[in-house]
Amino acid sequence: MPRVIRVDPINPDREKLRIAADILKRGGIVAFPTETVYGLGADALNPEAVKRVFQTKGRPPDNPIIVHINSFDMLYQVAESSGEDIERILRILWPGPFTVILRKKAIVPSVTTAGLPHVAVRMPAHPVALGIIEELRRPIAAPSANKSGRPSPTVAEHVIEDLGDSVDLVVDGGETFFGVESTIIDLTGESPTLVRPGPIDPEYLENIIGKKILIPPFARGFGEAEKAIAPGTKYRHYAPDKQLLLIENINNSCIERIAKDLINRGLKICVVGYREFLYIRETLGIEYISMGSLNNKYEIARNLYKALRSVDRAQADLCIVLGVDERGIGLAIMNRLRKASGGNIIRCQ
Repeated sequence: MPRVIRVDPINPDREKLRIAADILKRGGIVAFPTETVYGLGADALNPEAVKRVFQTKGRPPDNPIIVHINSFDMLYQVAESSGEDIERILRILWPGPFTVILRKKAIVPSVTTAGLPHVAVRMPAHPVALGIIEELRRPIAAPSANKSGRPSPTVAEHVIEDLGDSVDLVVDGGETFFGVESTIIDLTGESPTLVRPGPIDPEYLENIIGKKILIPPFARGFGEAEKAIAPGTKYRHYAPDKQLLLIENINNSCIERIAKDLINRGLKICVVGYREFLYIRETLGIEYISMGSLNNKYEIARNLYKALRSVDRAQADLCIVLGVDERGIGLAIMNRLRKASGGNIIRCQ
């Protein structure tokens, strides 16, 4: 069991944040809440500390880590200045669940960026995360605080479940606000490219950036990028141990038909879905895990990883998970579900 410090997520005790920062200064690793998910942080400029993050998570060494900052001065410590227009965009979106890929400066160790010439940077909108960075006075490299490939942690208990006492400290700030990771945009090429969808949707970003955003198939959760240019673009992510079957373009008759067919084949199943389909639990007599209402996709996003972690506790051989449309944060939800299912997808006609 790791050391755990509980803090108020809105008005955290500065002395407690100083404890976390002191551990980071000594090359330790600390789990802490952001507005998206819990991060596993190390001093981004300390290569040995960052290596320990990779080792603790079992993270592939070619999968770069996002660098978290708390000011524009700190941004220009780690990334090349990219002009007034990009700074204008970032001042609108930061602090917030938005990550930008820029050319990196030599001060950033290659282990942090997985040997790539660019760096993914964001300024989190969470008092705990910002406070720890302020106390450390250095950027923090922080992927999600889970074993690689597992559903990301949205409460401190998820961190402890996955990583145990391999973490020096867990800062427990309660449940995270959004529940899915930040939106990542690559601004190093000719056209802005969506690398990973998140709480800030492409349509909104296009209005701010003033350009069409390219959305490659891997950003929608179909396949993988050839190279891990940022977190979430390569390798299986967000997955429970139990097999998932994702149903897209859902409707009542299709869901029931697929579920009955699996039951008739002798499989014990569960369903991860929405309140609108709760009747399936009684109709088919199966375990049903609700993520919320289809009328509130932000509620679904907050509950997504909690639901996926519940799958492994279900008394079932496999779980059906129901998709949503891709509007707004729905694109981020579907990216996570497609990756979690490992491409095991049926689309209703």
